Amino acid sequence: MNMRAADLLDSAMDMLRPGRLNDHRHAGERRMPNIFWHKGQVTPNCRQGLFGHRPATVWLTGLSGAGKSTLAYELEKTLLAKGHACFVLDGDNLRHHLNYDLDFSAQSRRENIRRAAEVARLMNEAGLIVITAFISPYIEDRAMARAIVGEGRFVEVYVSTALDTCEARDPKGLYAKARAGTIPEFTGISAPYEAPLKPDIQLDTSETPLMESTDLLFSHLAHLVFEEA
Repeated sequence: MNMRAADLLDSAMDMLRPGRLNDHRHAGERRMPNIFWHKGQVTPNCRQGLFGHRPATVWLTGLSGAGKSTLAYELEKTLLAKGHACFVLDGDNLRHHLNYDLDFSAQSRRENIRRAAEVARLMNEAGLIVITAFISPYIEDRAMARAIVGEGRFVEVYVSTALDTCEARDPKGLYAKARAGTIPEFTGISAPYEAPLKPDIQLDTSETPLMESTDLLFSHLAHLVFEEA
């Protein structure tokens, strides 16, 4: 492991230590001390009994064009077909409304991930399985998302499709625009992507077909959310 990777891993692990978890999960309470969290009367066990699974957040990360959204929606279909309540939080969709005010600077990307993770956490509290599809290029930001959602509920999925394959696909024409200089701070071209060092599962959609990738992801998830639910 090179020094950069080692430093990033140390920083990410530091964010997951108990003292740092509250920094992210309760930041709003510190800023507004007269706002209090209201605990509902429906227990997590009641929700698990209703839905037949434990809640989880499946966090898909990878380059634009890697296949994150396609895989997310296919997993959603698979889960729903088996009677499990789930929902996809897609990065593009959130930027239309909830995160419309954010650009693609490092600071705005971090806030984009923070908001998404908070939404995922609330949906987990409601008992749902959440599947996210965000480039989320920075290790520290994904560690923040894990801290917000909770270690036991967060599944990091690295969709590791190579840059040349993603650029050859270019389904939205974004790489061409980035190469032409019309899209600044584009991940993989003019902005960095920090690959996960220890993802929970890694999938390359150029090597593993969609349905096989979905089955692999479903099987991995099953051990977390279905066994003894």
